[in-house]
Amino acid sequence: MIHIDNEQLDKFNHIYRINLINSCSGYKSANLIGTKSASGIENVAVFSSITHIGSNPPLLGFFLRPTTVMRNTYDNIKATGYYTINHIHESILEDAHHTSAKYDSEISEFDRTQLNAHYQNNFYAPFVKDAPLQLAMEYVEEYDIRANNTILLIGKIIGLYVKDHLLEDDGFINLSKAKIAAINGLDGYAIPELKTRFEYQRPKPSP
Repeated sequence: MIHIDNEQLDKFNHIYRINLINSCSGYKSANLIGTKSASGIENVAVFSSITHIGSNPPLLGFFLRPTTVMRNTYDNIKATGYYTINHIHESILEDAHHTSAKYDSEISEFDRTQLNAHYQNNFYAPFVKDAPLQLAMEYVEEYDIRANNTILLIGKIIGLYVKDHLLEDDGFINLSKAKIAAINGLDGYAIPELKTRFEYQRPKPSP
């Protein structure tokens, strides 16, 4: 097994280092966040940092890199208070990944890809059409991470749209049925397959 210590990490070139550190944490969720500016310009961008915060109230968080450079997603959420989370699936991998390109705020990624925006129930921000699982989100709060000047942004789920065949009787959403992607590192995409589910675990009695 290869051992890499902190001194070695500091000597790696930039690309090697970010590939190494971004992939060592394992598979991450693959999502498109849809927003719209106060002036009506749509934006969609890929994120791999969305994480569960709590179920009651239903909260999700995601991390943003420092806002010292242009961050259209962050600016739009702060200006309007609303955004969508849309799961990336196998048939849109290339277009979804292209949304990581840094376009000016006046340009919509929907216009530079085959991704299509659509709206539901008068929600302000655009959803990604045909995404098997779509979440309407409302901004709640944010926290500055002083260690690296990133931001943890927390939002509340105020609407959930899921394809019928994915929702099981106990409320479990079977993502593998929709070929939902996961991200390994910055640019590696996988399509996970559900192997099994286990019952709620309780302590075993003493022997």
